[in-house]
Amino acid sequence: MPFNKKENVLISFVLVAVLMRLLPHPPNVAPITAVALFAGTFFDKKHWAVLMPLLAMIMTDIFLGFSMITPVVYLSFLAITAVGIRFKKMNISTILLSSLVFFVLSNLGVWVLYYPLTAEGLTTCFTLAIPFFINSMLGDIFFSALLLFGYRFAAQRMQLA
Repeated sequence: MPFNKKENVLISFVLVAVLMRLLPHPPNVAPITAVALFAGTFFDKKHWAVLMPLLAMIMTDIFLGFSMITPVVYLSFLAITAVGIRFKKMNISTILLSSLVFFVLSNLGVWVLYYPLTAEGLTTCFTLAIPFFINSMLGDIFFSALLLFGYRFAAQRMQLA
């Protein structure tokens, strides 16, 4: 099934972002949260919006590796895609909300899998994750801006709907 011009541009931006995940980067400074929000915001066909971050993760995890936390991480990206679908925009609010969704869901998964299931275990898990959250937010803002402004520029130049 062929894609229309808009979908081809969207997919090309997602592919570039995915390739960036394979390059060396600081911990949690990665493009997938931005890809999930971007896909949810801009893909008209919501099945593609949902599939894009999942395919991005599967394709890169083949090289980077899977772990016990992988299902929770994938679920986090589905939730972030839902943020894009629901709010239909990428702005600082939806980007930070997406960062928060990933932080909470992924760290709940880490807590359940690797920490004592106590209030102290939960507190320790989330406290130790704060530096990663800062990196995530910075990466999410950077990659979201790159995708958003890059797509807007391309859409204007190519006169996409």
